[in-house]
This record gives sequence, C-alpha cells and structure tokens, in this order.
Amino acid sequence: MKLSFLLWLASMLPQPAADPLCLATTVYLEARNQSELGQRAVAEVAMRRYESGRWGDSVCEVVTARRQFAPGIVHPGMRLRNLEAWQRAVEVAFATQADWQLPPGERNEVVPGASHFAALSIASPEWASAPQVATIGDHTFFRVTRLAPPGGPVVAQQRMAP
Repeated sequence: MKLSFLLWLASMLPQPAADPLCLATTVYLEARNQSELGQRAVAEVAMRRYESGRWGDSVCEVVTARRQFAPGIVHPGMRLRNLEAWQRAVEVAFATQADWQLPPGERNEVVPGASHFAALSIASPEWASAPQVATIGDHTFFRVTRLAPPGGPVVAQQRMAP
C-alpha cells in the first residue's frame, strides 16, 4: 500500500476517526524497525505535540506538518511493504491514543516531556542540544523548551491543560 493512499484515506475520514491511521503511519515510517517501546515513544511525541495545540488541530495535522514527521517528509509514492510491521504500528497507535485519554498523571509515559526525537546517526537538528529524555533504539528523545511550530515564530513552550 502506498503512503499517498493512506494519507488520502485519512483525509476522507472524519476527525477524530482519521487520527489513529495517521499515527500508525507515522509509527511505521519512523520506527518500524524499532522495539515496541521505541515505537510507543515516537507515538507519544506526536500525541504530546497534538495535546499542546500548537502543532495542529488533529493528530493528522501534527504528523503531516511540513518537515516534522515522516508522513510530511517522505515521497508520497513510498510503499509500505511490511504488513507485520504495519499491524504492530496500528496496535501501538491505538494503545497510545487510549493511554492518552487518561489524565496526565495516570498515563504510562515512555518519554515524559519529550517533544522531539531524532536518529542522531543520520540527522543533527539544531535543537539536539536540548535536554535528552531517553535514547531508545536508534532515536534520542528531547525536551525542547523553545518550539517553532511549522511556519510560526519560536515561542516558549507552555504546558496545556487537558
């Protein structure tokens, strides 16, 4: 199945029904070769950005924002070929969203406070000097205190009430 098909399908579904599809696509593209813990951490970063309200009004908007997550970076013609990895990504996406319905203090967070991640072996983003929360598999997770939403000015990060 092609990335363009998944993104088209998500665009046809009503919100919030499309969000698990977008989150699963992100987990697959960013972390399909990582452990379940690493996949959960990637999903958590996306959910934390969604919760902040500064990166988009839906999980789909957050993960497809320009140059933020793989769905907004990789070529839309990319084929998702590993069905086993896709199934795991779907399971992780639904589990993360279910956990995110809990009050913040009751969530089973893998990378508390992490708003960014990078595979430092292939990328060196300017915010990589921010405090590190954890390294899981190929990804290092960061708590970035000054965020620049796509197309927006750098502003201090604020904790949003649920």
